[in-house]
This record gives sequence, C-alpha cells and structure tokens, in this order.
Amino acid sequence: MSKPTKQPAHNGDGDRNKDEDKKQIRPKVDAYMKYSGMAIQMGVIILLGTLAGQWLDGYFGTERPYFTVLLALLAIFASLYLTLKDIIHPSNKDKRQ
Repeated sequence: MSKPTKQPAHNGDGDRNKDEDKKQIRPKVDAYMKYSGMAIQMGVIILLGTLAGQWLDGYFGTERPYFTVLLALLAIFASLYLTLKDIIHPSNKDKRQ
C-alpha cells in the first residue's frame, strides 16, 4: 500500500500565494512575448525585402539578382536597427513594468 501524502492546511493564504506567483511569472512571460515578437518582426521584414527584390529582378529582367541582394541587405539592416532600438530604448509601457 502506498503512504498517504500530506496535504497543506487551508488557512486562507492560498489565494495570496497564487497572486504572488502570478506577479512573479508575469514579467517573464512579458519578456518572452516581447522578444518573440521582435524575432518575428525581423523575419517578416527580411522576407518582404527579399521577395520585393526578387519581384523587381523579374520585372526588370536583370541577369543577376541585384535587387534581391540590395533589398535583402537593406531589410537586414532595417530589422537590426528596429530591434536594437527597441532593446536600447524600450517604450514607456516597458519602463512602467
């Protein structure tokens, strides 16, 4: 037979502990969401730059992918700029938390 496990006594502090746990977890979740959003933003910007470059190369019929390379590089620099700007100078909403 298995031994019975001890259950903590209910003294009314359970709700308070849950609120404290949520307050500790919330900043971690917010940071995860913020940085996940930045990564998705970077990917979308680079993808759109590359696709626009491919379309321009096809439209103008260039023999080498000049527009693709140019717009992909510009998109990379733009996405890095936006990401670093958000990391170095967070918005007012991030400062309050």
